[in-house]
Amino acid sequence: MLVAYLPGAGKSTLLNRLYGLRGDETAPVRAGDVRVIDSRQSRNWWARFLGPLPVRLRTPVVQATHVWRIGRAVVAGHGVVAHTRGTWPHILHCFAWLARRRGGRLHLILIDVAPETARAGQYARGRVVTSIAFARHRRRWRPLIARARSGGPLPPAAGVTVLDRDAADKLRAIHFT
Repeated sequence: MLVAYLPGAGKSTLLNRLYGLRGDETAPVRAGDVRVIDSRQSRNWWARFLGPLPVRLRTPVVQATHVWRIGRAVVAGHGVVAHTRGTWPHILHCFAWLARRRGGRLHLILIDVAPETARAGQYARGRVVTSIAFARHRRRWRPLIARARSGGPLPPAAGVTVLDRDAADKLRAIHFT
């Protein structure tokens, strides 16, 4: 299960609420058979080594570690609830392929909030992506959310749930069957 939207939309906030994350974790969190994986965990782990580097140099290392952790948990056969941007189709296809190899399926929860709300969330948490990067995410997100809202297929996902902020705030649990 991947929770996706633009940076600042509330993905980490949702995982915090559902799984009791504090934001200071440095590794995926076990919740029964599920692994909860947020990119902050990779950012926190790397902070002690990469702290003095500019964000532009740290981000690729942190994102690669985050993607690797998700892939590793899927390959190990765990259920995974992970935060992802959702705007990298090749990454989604990779996770879906790994899940299928383990007899599982990829599901997406898309948090659909106005870009202005996501941008405000970035400022509120003190981690603002550049205007160029945010514009790129928005450009990639528009067709994805349009297909999801129209009921169109979203390969490689086996299922897609679109939540607005109010619905995301009311979500109480994610269950695997």
